[in-house]
Amino acid sequence: MAPLKKMLLGMFCVKNKDSKKKGKSIDPLWQASAPHSTASSNKSHLDPCSSGTGAVQWVQKHEPAHSSVISPMAGIDHEIESNDYRSFAQFDVVQDFSDHHYANSSPGKATKDWVKAIQSEWNLLQKNLPETIYVRVYEQRMDLLRAAIVGPAGTPYHDGLFFFDVRFPSDYPKCPPKVHYHSGGLRLNPNLYESGKVCLSLLNTWWGNGCEKWAKSNSTMLQVLVSIQGLVLNDKPYFNEPGNKNSTKTAVGEKNSLAYNQTAFILSCKTMLYSLRKPPKHFETLVACHFIEREHVILESCGAYLSGTIVGSSVRNGTKYACDKCFADFTKSLAIYTEQLRTEFASNNIRILELEKEASSADEIVPAS
Repeated sequence: MAPLKKMLLGMFCVKNKDSKKKGKSIDPLWQASAPHSTASSNKSHLDPCSSGTGAVQWVQKHEPAHSSVISPMAGIDHEIESNDYRSFAQFDVVQDFSDHHYANSSPGKATKDWVKAIQSEWNLLQKNLPETIYVRVYEQRMDLLRAAIVGPAGTPYHDGLFFFDVRFPSDYPKCPPKVHYHSGGLRLNPNLYESGKVCLSLLNTWWGNGCEKWAKSNSTMLQVLVSIQGLVLNDKPYFNEPGNKNSTKTAVGEKNSLAYNQTAFILSCKTMLYSLRKPPKHFETLVACHFIEREHVILESCGAYLSGTIVGSSVRNGTKYACDKCFADFTKSLAIYTEQLRTEFASNNIRILELEKEASSADEIVPAS
């Protein structure tokens, strides 16, 4: 483990023994069957009433994309920290599950078929996660999983981090996993409730027909995560609400959608603050270094939105909001959260730089012979 990463974990009171060596390989108890072919079936696993505009980007192996609203990159003045961020394993096995939402639930009876199914999921996730989704599973509780999803570019969720706790029930995969969203008490999407409920056809928490529903023979946890990222956190979440779908491509519907995106971005900023101040266990390093890397893009985007640019990078023609009361309320709130983010980012930078100096000093110490 890199010195900086060790010190980051120490800063957040995480014991080193609870963080396994990154990229730990999985040794299944039984040889799992070949991963299900899911690239073609994901589009059918829709959220309750998705407009379909948030296309799933399937397993793209490249550097994590930044929001392209204002700047193509967040700057290169934190090269060491960015390198540490890129070294954060997308999949890893860890120990401490004490802050997991389902920590106190009974793991149930671990049958041979159940263990085989979970091991198959681990292998699929380890090999096929998109570069903007991170997963931790637990050695002593195979029924639990935690995931971090980066908000997609071109949406009001761009550059944010969104956390989900997962539990595989004892009859899995006959029934879908249970998924809880770390909401912080915020409702930033029609499918993500303040209570943490995730409303998704694939999870059988909303109506659906045929392949829209969970199927034990071909549905996977990977599909769930990619569907949340691409179909729930989409560019027009207003139309995820069942009652709003019929207004798609109407003047009223599009106006309401723009207003909804304003609110969603404000709540995404509040979620960023929440994550920086209280990162979930085993994701402390990811949170710290993610926002080191993306803080400039986030703040530049906030500045552009304050000047009237429409939220989300899908609008590239210079169109701006009308200067009405709705926009005035949005800018008032955004100005407040922009300053809070600026302050929190500065504190995050100071912590990282201090820890990097300490790590460098420790590396220079040569033990006496």
